[in-house]
Amino acid sequence: MDTLVHWGILGTGGIARAFALALRDTPGACLAAVGSRTLASSTAFVAELGAPAGARACGSYEELVATPDVDIVYIATPHPLHAVNALMALDAGKPVLVEKPFAMSLREAEAVVAKARDKKLFLMEAMWTRFMPALEALKRVVDAGEIGTPTLLQADFGFSAPLDPEHRVNKRALGGGALLDLGIYPLSIASAILASPRISRRRRHSVRPASTSPRYSACATRAARSRAAAVRCARSPSELTVSGSLGSVRLESMFHMAQAVVVANASGATRRIDAPFLGNGYVHEALAAGEALRAGLLEHPVMTHADTLATMRGLDTIRARIGLRYPGD
Repeated sequence: MDTLVHWGILGTGGIARAFALALRDTPGACLAAVGSRTLASSTAFVAELGAPAGARACGSYEELVATPDVDIVYIATPHPLHAVNALMALDAGKPVLVEKPFAMSLREAEAVVAKARDKKLFLMEAMWTRFMPALEALKRVVDAGEIGTPTLLQADFGFSAPLDPEHRVNKRALGGGALLDLGIYPLSIASAILASPRISRRRRHSVRPASTSPRYSACATRAARSRAAAVRCARSPSELTVSGSLGSVRLESMFHMAQAVVVANASGATRRIDAPFLGNGYVHEALAAGEALRAGLLEHPVMTHADTLATMRGLDTIRARIGLRYPGD
């Protein structure tokens, strides 16, 4: 592989468009091919995005993963297809970046990770928040001991979802609901900061209209050394705060898109650390995946297989406790 990473995007929905736009702003990366279930859809996608000359429109997912000049495949299909599409790409010998949620269950996730390890191919979950400069700045503050021993992480993420019952986010068969679309973000960040917290047996809650997936969910987690986290996925300010014995550090207003960190010490004095992101934010995970690919890594140290499996285990636990089941369970 040369220094330019040639990406193939599997899927043509909204998240695929966001990632394709990010590739325009990603040094050392380009869009080589797009795969859809129909040639018309992938052709329209390539034309709409103004893809580089020579970018290929593929009329099937199988054609996309078989394209010789694709170095890595980004899986951007609906949630229930993530695992099966990732396995297909790995079987075709392609490294893979899988959009979150990595799979619908821990069982599916373990099968994908096992396949990648067997094939000795790079595999990563596209948890873009892990690579955002503001979160990296927050983690540096925590790791440097500026707020003392971390004791509490509070994170929430939400937006007003469409009420149309036929929309993807409201269809259980497509993994709809707040948990996989939203709750996965604060849960993954809690794992990144607190190191694999476990879901509390006592604190969890969800609300759902009849015959749909939950539109709101909350849970508490606990970790070693008296650390705790409270995470919510609902219409909310979408902020992240880590508190410790000497102060706190906070990402304000839509933590996944924050461009600054605010550090407060025990006396109340604050300082601001600017942390702007590139493009639409997805650039940073594309950069990270490309760098890992060039280095010959099988997983990225910031978003490891163990991290992904820990998050999937947490999601399975939450689902079991709120009684949420998907058709593939």
